[in-house]
Amino acid sequence: MNWKELLQQEMTSAYRVAQGLFELVDEKHFYWKPVSGSNWLTVGQLLTHIACGTADTFKGFITGEWPPMPATAEGEEQESAMLPPAESFPTVSSLQEAKEMLEKDRQAVAEWLQQVDEERLDNEPAPAPWDPTPVVLGYRLLQMIQHLVQHKGQLFYYLKLQGKPVHTGHLWGM
Repeated sequence: MNWKELLQQEMTSAYRVAQGLFELVDEKHFYWKPVSGSNWLTVGQLLTHIACGTADTFKGFITGEWPPMPATAEGEEQESAMLPPAESFPTVSSLQEAKEMLEKDRQAVAEWLQQVDEERLDNEPAPAPWDPTPVVLGYRLLQMIQHLVQHKGQLFYYLKLQGKPVHTGHLWGM
C-alpha cells in the first residue's frame, strides 16, 4: 500500500469538499445549532473545528510534539477531559476567516505529509494521547483525515437542516 498517495488523495478531496460547503454557509447562521439533543457545536464553532482540526494532529503524530492536554479533575478519565462541552469551543468571526483557516490547515497538512516517508507510515507505531493503541502512523493520519470528513458531513447536515438546497453532490464534491 502506498500511504502517501492514499493520504494525499483523501486529503485533497476532503478539503475541496469542505471548502465547497463553507461557500454555502451564511454568516447570519453562525450561532445556529440543532435544537434536539445536547452538546451541539454552533455553525461558527463547527467551521473553526473543521478549519483547524487536522494539521495539529498530523504534527503530533509525525513529530511527537503535542499541545498540552487538558487537565483532568480528580477521578475524571483523560478521554472525558478531551471531549469538552460544546460551549467551550472557539468560533470564527467571519466566513472569510474560516476559509483562510481551512486553507492554512490544508497547506500545513500537505507540508507535514511531505516530511514523512513511506517506511514510517507503514511501520511506525503511532499511539494517540486519547488512544494508546499502537497502530501504524499511516493509519493514524488517515483517521485524522476521516475526522475532517466526518465533520464535513456534519456541516452538510447542518446546512440541510437550515433548509439550504444541498444534495448528495455537495457532500461528495460532485
